[in-house]
Amino acid sequence: MNTTPNDLSTFYSGRHLQTVITSYGENHADTPTGNALHVDTRILRNPPEDPAVRARMMESNGLDPDVRHYVMSTPGARHLVDQAVTKARFLLTPENLHQWAGPQALRVDIHVMCGGGRHRSVAVAEEIAISLRAAGIGVEVEHPHIHRPITPKPKSGE
Repeated sequence: MNTTPNDLSTFYSGRHLQTVITSYGENHADTPTGNALHVDTRILRNPPEDPAVRARMMESNGLDPDVRHYVMSTPGARHLVDQAVTKARFLLTPENLHQWAGPQALRVDIHVMCGGGRHRSVAVAEEIAISLRAAGIGVEVEHPHIHRPITPKPKSGE
């Protein structure tokens, strides 16, 4: 006798996964699409462009505590994270979520972008996730470009 209900959603409370955060690099051809809250981290210091830390950062990514500290110590980084968290929490209320993303929406997607998807976007995505989880919001974080080669900075005018 099968005791599993056909509708598995009854097993979950209202606090199950509500947010998917995807870090990515704009210089790659497979950037995420869809209705999402966008966070642009290109205003923050980019570790591979800083001669003082470049060698160490080239082999690292935003999951490394040193990289995360470097990115988050950039003026404005904490404000960027706090803004994203505030917007996500606002959108996660049922009336706002359904108005923004449609009546069937069950989650808020957050796309966090930098040039290559290895350092700034990863560090900021993880910081946003920490804050949302602390508020009791279910979060999944994806880093599809984290292991890709560092991309060259586009020349101005491109």
